[in-house]
Amino acid sequence: MTFDMNDVEPQQSGDLIPDGTFARLVMTLRKGGTDGSSDADRGLLKASNQPGSDVLMLDAEFTVAEGPHARRKFWQNFTVQGGKLDELGQSIGWKISKSTFRAMIDSALGLNPEDMSEAAKVKRVLRGLADLDGISFVAKIQIEPSRNPAYKDANKLDHVVLPTAPEWQKVMAGEPVPAQPSNKPRPAAAPAQPATPAWGQPQSASAPAAPAWGAPTAPAQPATQTPPAAKPGNGPTWLNP
Repeated sequence: MTFDMNDVEPQQSGDLIPDGTFARLVMTLRKGGTDGSSDADRGLLKASNQPGSDVLMLDAEFTVAEGPHARRKFWQNFTVQGGKLDELGQSIGWKISKSTFRAMIDSALGLNPEDMSEAAKVKRVLRGLADLDGISFVAKIQIEPSRNPAYKDANKLDHVVLPTAPEWQKVMAGEPVPAQPSNKPRPAAAPAQPATPAWGQPQSASAPAAPAWGAPTAPAQPATQTPPAAKPGNGPTWLNP
C-alpha cells in the first residue's frame, strides 16, 4: 500500500491574515456536545471551560472564500447563553452575538439592515443556530493581540460588512479592497506578583490533585407586498432553492 501525497494541498503559512483585511468568509459550526434551546441545535453548543461558568458558546470556524488569502482559516466563539447579565436579566454576550448573526444574514442575502418589510423579516428567522452553518458573508478581519504572552495573536472578526457599505459592493464584485488596520493597542501585561518569601509559605503535607446559503445580488429594497406564509416544517427562506 502506498500514500500519494501529490493531491494534498501545500502546507499553509502560519502568518496571520493582515489586520484590516476585507474578505468574503464562510462560517462552519463545530459541534461542542451540549444541546441548545432548539431541536435543530442538539449537541451544537460548547460549554465554557472556566470553573463555575454557565456560558454556552457557538464554536465557529471561518474560511476565506476567495482572493489572496483564500482557504485561510481562523476560529471564534460566540456566547449564546449565560455570562454577565444586563439590567433586564438578559445575557449581554448573547445580545452581542445575536446582533452579529443578524448582520451575517443581511450581508449574505444583500439585505438593507433598515429593511423591515415582511419579506425581509421572514429571511431573518432561524429554526435554530444550526441554520447559520455554511453562511457566506463579507467581513473585516482583525488581528487580536494576545493578553497572555504564552499565546500567539489571533485573527478574529472585526465586524460584518453590510450591503450598504462600499467595501461590500467591491468584495462581492471581486475588486481589491485596501486593508484598513484597526491599530488597536496591545493590552498591557499583568504586573508580576512578588514571590512569597520562603519563611512565609505554608507547609503542606501533600499537593491537591488537579441554509445552503444563496449568493446575494444587490441590496434588497423594502418589499411592497406581503409574502406568502411559510409552510410548517420548511427551513428558512434563504435555505430553499
